[in-house]
Amino acid sequence: MSALMNIYARLPIAISHGEGSWLWDDQGRRFLDGFGGIAVTALGHAHPRIARAIAEQAGQLMHTSNALHIPLQQQAGDALCDIAEMDSVIFCNSGAEANEAALKIARLHARKRGIDAPRILVMHNSFHGRTLATLSATGSDKVQAGFGPLVPGFVHVPFNDLDAIDAAAAAHDDIVAVLVEPIQGEGGICPPTEGYLQGLRARCDAHDWLLMLDEIQCGMGRTGRWFAHQHAGIQPDVLSVAKALGNGFPVGACLARGAAATLMQPGNHGTTYGGNPLASRVVLEVIAVMREDRLLERAAKLGATLSAALRDQLDGVESFVEVRGQGLMIGVAFDRDPTPVRDAAVDEGLLLVPAGQNTLRLLPAYTLSDEDAREIAARLGRAAKRACGAEAA
Repeated sequence: MSALMNIYARLPIAISHGEGSWLWDDQGRRFLDGFGGIAVTALGHAHPRIARAIAEQAGQLMHTSNALHIPLQQQAGDALCDIAEMDSVIFCNSGAEANEAALKIARLHARKRGIDAPRILVMHNSFHGRTLATLSATGSDKVQAGFGPLVPGFVHVPFNDLDAIDAAAAAHDDIVAVLVEPIQGEGGICPPTEGYLQGLRARCDAHDWLLMLDEIQCGMGRTGRWFAHQHAGIQPDVLSVAKALGNGFPVGACLARGAAATLMQPGNHGTTYGGNPLASRVVLEVIAVMREDRLLERAAKLGATLSAALRDQLDGVESFVEVRGQGLMIGVAFDRDPTPVRDAAVDEGLLLVPAGQNTLRLLPAYTLSDEDAREIAARLGRAAKRACGAEAA
């Protein structure tokens, strides 16, 4: 019996090392990494600048605690606020912790408004983490199963439905915030409809709600802009980021703007490790590499190339529905459980991860070559035809 608690349905693959968009297992087999550790390794595996920065910083100073000033944390905070156009930041260790901080900011906003039992609007099919508060916010019965009683104060409404927002506002005068993923990730790579994010911004302004965007999966350049909401021309009050922020080093951040940036005061929140010198050095290096290598533009261009290649390779596959998403956040939808296609892809040497009920996620590194993008599409095409069959010509 394994000493590891049985919480993951792992593939029977043990990875020994990686380079760029490729991984090797302990049997010497090579795999194309099509999901980047679930949107984390945006710069690829073993990126030399990130590896060098970690080694240098580990040899100088890893941790001091937030009881002292950390110059690297200040620099990382300035850099992150600059690209996000936000005013202040709390560093933490993960996306779930970033969302926990966002939820606490919403509670402080409620107290400022004199609301003792506030509600936060969240979306069906959403995913915000697996802590007790963030799984309560998540719009998935599967994630919540077995963990009741849940944290109260969340109202779930359909994604991409502004009428549902208006109906909730009419039914509850104690709503204080909206928490939403600009593109739903775990739920199946579901983009917003035209005008949806702008509509949320307008309603938050009208009702004095905080607009809190969870960009843990879709942020840090994956869609071709630093953050997915920037395509819509809006600004949130609170923004959660993680995953690609550390390219594999565990780090998250909750950013705030305007009045929301001043709600947290000494004693309201804290973390032992968040934003320590090592994590902050990695954040600075990740942002620098993305800027200097123009990887946002690369993500947008490569995403269009890969999506077109996928449509071409999957044309005629029985049960194939569509390719959707933005940049290098791509979902391939089928009319059935995609697990057999995922398993067939593994046999082709391609690693993918399911999302929602019928979708495979492609979240590769922004450093993926054009040749490897075409190879991903070709391998997935062969896997889908083998698992689902092809329609008669």
